Amino acid sequence: MGNRYGLEIRAAAGADAAGLAALLGEAGVTVGAADLAARLEALQRDGGIALVAVEWGPPSGLIAVAPVRTLDAPRPFGLITGLAVAAESRRRGIGRVLLKAAGRAARQAGCDRLLLAAGPDQEALRAFCAAAGFADEGTMLARPLLKRGAGDG
Repeated sequence: MGNRYGLEIRAAAGADAAGLAALLGEAGVTVGAADLAARLEALQRDGGIALVAVEWGPPSGLIAVAPVRTLDAPRPFGLITGLAVAAESRRRGIGRVLLKAAGRAARQAGCDRLLLAAGPDQEALRAFCAAAGFADEGTMLARPLLKRGAGDG
């Protein structure tokens, strides 16, 4: 997608899975590299995009966006399903650059806005999003679809 001041933003690939799994692990999300590579492929196959920020060495950041259509809107919105920046890379604009690139990709996919779920206990994420132009529109609720004891499979 682009290269700015040594920071490259590009589509994530299966080869990035090990570094991205470590990045997500730092954010509290445990996923194996092989499983993550399959998830990245499925996201892209379903019309979503995962973008990775790379300076040198392992990935510095990741954002994943999936287009979502609803019956109450003429155009889909881009749902940010993942956003992470390595601890040592924070406060250097990487998150903002990832949001900008994700916004561009979502517009190209026909989306008219970006949404991100942030809980009331995620003050830092809420402050970051507010500074990046997001407005607070409430919260999301979730209900599992799998029967108890039925794995991911």
